[in-house]
Amino acid sequence: MRDLALGPLDIRLYALSILLGIAAATWLTAVRWRARGGDIDLVLECALYSVLAGIIGGRLYHVITSWDQLGDEWWAPFAIWEGGLGIWGAIALGVAVGALYVRSRGESVTAFMDAAAPGILLAQGIGRMGNYFNQELFGTPTSLPWALEVDPDRRPFRYAEDETFHPVFLYEMSWNFVGVALLLFVERRWRIRAPGLFCLYVAWYSAGRLIWEQFRVDPSNEFLGQRLNFYVALALLSGAIAVFVWLQRRPAPPRGTRRVTRGRTKGVSAG
Repeated sequence: MRDLALGPLDIRLYALSILLGIAAATWLTAVRWRARGGDIDLVLECALYSVLAGIIGGRLYHVITSWDQLGDEWWAPFAIWEGGLGIWGAIALGVAVGALYVRSRGESVTAFMDAAAPGILLAQGIGRMGNYFNQELFGTPTSLPWALEVDPDRRPFRYAEDETFHPVFLYEMSWNFVGVALLLFVERRWRIRAPGLFCLYVAWYSAGRLIWEQFRVDPSNEFLGQRLNFYVALALLSGAIAVFVWLQRRPAPPRGTRRVTRGRTKGVSAG
């Protein structure tokens, strides 16, 4: 079932999953930002711009890296309701636009990134439910009890005779939910210098992608026997860890250091 019929309306369950993820991420970020003394309106406004940018970035990434998988129709590059949003592009452009907006409001970009990190991962986890309804993002054939049954017209040609497959989207969804809990625990247990929590989010998700890419059977450009997204995940994992270590080990600013932001003076504590 890919659609939900509500009277004369047919709602794509893939799109609904994404919307639920966005709502959950906005809520969690608003709670966390308010706990830091921030304005919830900033979260709502930032979410609007970031989501729009994320959809554009995600689709651009998919079109650029998987152009040979698009249909022949002129509108195929825009058909996001058929699936095909590259998470790397969505996060990159969404975070970039969100950061610019937060900065334009005179708030700390790094602090906001840390506040939003668990929510972003939560949204990614919820959004993966859409892959179930679209019967996509599954792996190699398996007979495990939790295997996903895939319709014949959705199976790769080489697996046409196989009926059940690894539900990679479920593995990734579970990984993301565990990651949300870990990020919240780490933040509560240790003092993390911003945007260290965001770096941990990137590292956690990228580490998972290194595993999931070994299962996936959907078409993808490859290099040296590995899918393109494997190398993207490897680069991001390495970069995120390196930045996190640098952030936590760099010298603390002198005590009493002050910074002025949009007419407000904010103290920066040592450590």
